[in-house]
Amino acid sequence: HELLSELQQRRFNGSEGGGAPWCPMEEELLAQPQVLRLLDSLREQYTRYQEARRLRSKRSQLEEVHAKVTQVVQWLEGPGCDQLKTSGAIGDSLRESQDLQHQHELIESQHSEWFAVYVELNQQIAALLSGGEEEEQEELRLLQQQLSDVCYRQANQLEHRQTLLQSAQSFHGSAHELSQQLDGLLGMLCADVVPADGASIQQSLKQLEESLKAVECSLQVLREKGQALLEQVSSQPPLEVEDPPPVQTNDNVHHIHSVLEDMQLRKQRCEDMVDVRRLKMLQMVQLFKCEEDSSQAVEWLGELLEALLKTHLRLGDDAQDTSALIDKHTKFIDVAQSTYDYGRQLLQATVVLCQSLRCATRSSGETLPQLQRVWKQFSMTADERLGRLTMALRFHTAADKVFQEREEELEDVFEELETVGRSLLDRLSIPVVFPDGTEQFFGTPGETASSAEAIRERLLLVEEQRGLRLAEEGGLNREGQELDICGRVQLEAGLDVIGEEANEEEEEEKAGREEEENRATQDG
Repeated sequence: HELLSELQQRRFNGSEGGGAPWCPMEEELLAQPQVLRLLDSLREQYTRYQEARRLRSKRSQLEEVHAKVTQVVQWLEGPGCDQLKTSGAIGDSLRESQDLQHQHELIESQHSEWFAVYVELNQQIAALLSGGEEEEQEELRLLQQQLSDVCYRQANQLEHRQTLLQSAQSFHGSAHELSQQLDGLLGMLCADVVPADGASIQQSLKQLEESLKAVECSLQVLREKGQALLEQVSSQPPLEVEDPPPVQTNDNVHHIHSVLEDMQLRKQRCEDMVDVRRLKMLQMVQLFKCEEDSSQAVEWLGELLEALLKTHLRLGDDAQDTSALIDKHTKFIDVAQSTYDYGRQLLQATVVLCQSLRCATRSSGETLPQLQRVWKQFSMTADERLGRLTMALRFHTAADKVFQEREEELEDVFEELETVGRSLLDRLSIPVVFPDGTEQFFGTPGETASSAEAIRERLLLVEEQRGLRLAEEGGLNREGQELDICGRVQLEAGLDVIGEEANEEEEEEKAGREEEENRATQDG
């Protein structure tokens, strides 16, 4: 450029100067075009140099990207793939699953470094694709596709492995919890049942049922988690396109089925034991109920006996009234008989239940003698009551005949009436003597005297009726009248004696009660 400028300047100066005209040499005339050609050649060479340098730089970048892509792919398909191939187990327990989770986190950390390189390479390839030749772009696209396929496949494997380990931890955690529940239930079943009463047995049975229900719910949860884990194990994506399923897959499937079967068997064994324990507890509840009800039957019989002695005192005002009392008494006996039979059946059931439970007979040794004793006392009292009512019925029937029978039959009726009346009055003053030697009277002495007074009044009415009949006949001699008067006086005297004896017995009983009260007060 400087030479061309000087040639042009000399030529210009020579044409404009006032001196002799300048005549350039031939070389000078030829120098300017030659310089121009040299300059053009230099520019063209420099352009080719720049293009060659640009191509070399781009090729260098392509080679560098290709080398880095190859390095990433080789590591992911080599050591990275080997790490995933050797870490396909899910563990045999919660602790092992947690250890595998920690190992997987280390593998993920190593992969994260190569994934960062993948992101950087992807940005470089995108920049090269924006200004390259079509052939180079095709090569870059193939590299980018290869890198993306390997990285996405590896990332998918890592994500699936992470999900699988989380599901395995959840599965093993549920299995551990279920195992603890089964151990607790088994401990309850192996413990001896020492109940205090039926309510405590019911409470223990309720706790047992609740524990079994909790085990069933936990087992159902474990089945659901096991099924989900099996699906994840079976759907594990291959590390490479043509890779067969990992060897650990079969081991994992076998382990999951083994855990589920083992828990099912343990639950079934506990359930069978619960059925046996439930039956035993129900039998014990029934045993306590039978003991309680049999004691209640004894108490009911005692109340019936007390009611029979204290309230069943009336003998009736006439034959019809006495017949109604006999019917009521028969029904009363039927009620007592049903109560006694019910108590006997309960005691028999108690013996059977004790034999089934292999325990010593509890209530039959105490309650059965009580039941038999009370029933014997009731039977004797009821028989005495029925005997008195039967005699009262004969008495009232004979008394009614006085107003109904013909005159020629009155003497026999009077004799029967007097005999039955005296026997009935004597019977009213006699207590019921039980097998143990104790005595019991029907009602109080005053009530007994009241019943005797009613019979005596009935006898007096009959005597009056007899006197009226005899007066009407008009053929009664003096001797007969004297006999009749003597007989009536004797009857009244006998009734007075019975009344006095009843009053004396009432006073003695009252004095005895006062003495017992005084003694109880002193003891207190």
